[in-house]
Amino acid sequence: MVKILLDAMGGDNAPASNVKGAVLALAKDKELYLILTGRQNEIEAELKKYSYDKTRLEIVDCPDVVSMNDIPTEAVKRKQSSLITAYWMLKKQDDICGLVTAGSTGATIVGGQLILGRIRGIKRPALCPAIPNVRGGVTLLADCGANAECKSVMLCQFALLGSAYATAAFGIENPKVGLLNNGTEEHKGDPLRQETYKIMSSMSGINFAGNVEGRDITIGDCDVVVADGFSGNVALKSIEGCGKLVLGIMKRELSSSVSSKIGYLFIRKAIKRMRAQLDFDKVGGALLLGVKKPVIKSHGTSKGETIANSIANAVNVYRGNLISKVEALLEKANLDAITVSDE
Repeated sequence: MVKILLDAMGGDNAPASNVKGAVLALAKDKELYLILTGRQNEIEAELKKYSYDKTRLEIVDCPDVVSMNDIPTEAVKRKQSSLITAYWMLKKQDDICGLVTAGSTGATIVGGQLILGRIRGIKRPALCPAIPNVRGGVTLLADCGANAECKSVMLCQFALLGSAYATAAFGIENPKVGLLNNGTEEHKGDPLRQETYKIMSSMSGINFAGNVEGRDITIGDCDVVVADGFSGNVALKSIEGCGKLVLGIMKRELSSSVSSKIGYLFIRKAIKRMRAQLDFDKVGGALLLGVKKPVIKSHGTSKGETIANSIANAVNVYRGNLISKVEALLEKANLDAITVSDE
């Protein structure tokens, strides 16, 4: 059995969506065992709505919830919340393989560092979502918000982390890595990007393809795009907004006249396939790369299907031996010299 923790009280729709996602995940994977942390009476009330294998689900009662308004460091230190309880269980119990939460991003990142801990040698963890691309697959964006300011060694480690994730969860061998910049030329960007480009060009352990622009995240041929958390977050939110814009305009125009509605009848299957390809939720949330066990941060507005996909992603990352792949790439890259000069 693969044991996964689920923060049942995390997110805007908790615990209803989280419980639904747990039931869906159990139905899809017969080797999955779930531990739900949160207010037991509320979780049990939701579970009564479903039929599921009760031998593969347990509840750990927690009185508190980390709200979006809580200061992350204070919440981690002081609250007996569903998220923090899950983190301590993940740290202390070797047989628990991963954690999924739709709760506070800040508390998820802080808990990952202060409680679970980073992989030896990793400077900072990175949030890494899987973004749909024109090739029908996904592009991994590392980082999308965990680190607003970065040093070159951190960006180089994000490249290694993203490469390991691409292989462990998506089966991509020798993934192509791009550095997010304001142009593809080698000399482009600020001093940080220029220095990082030089280091990545000679690094072992990654297949570096050079600089990429924001549009290349979705229409380029890179499997991993490396960014500082500030730039990555702006890029991610812009892509999400663009997708909603396209779908919104299409919906409006296809219902604007009788002829448009008739035309829609002929292309509705194609539109359904297109919507499925543009669906950010099909992979679930962003993986917190660099910590000692898989942690998936799902979106705060996640529905049941998204939670189920996030759980499946956590299982795939565990089964793909992500942590051992990261450790192997760190050893191969030998970033010690960079670390010394960058601190």
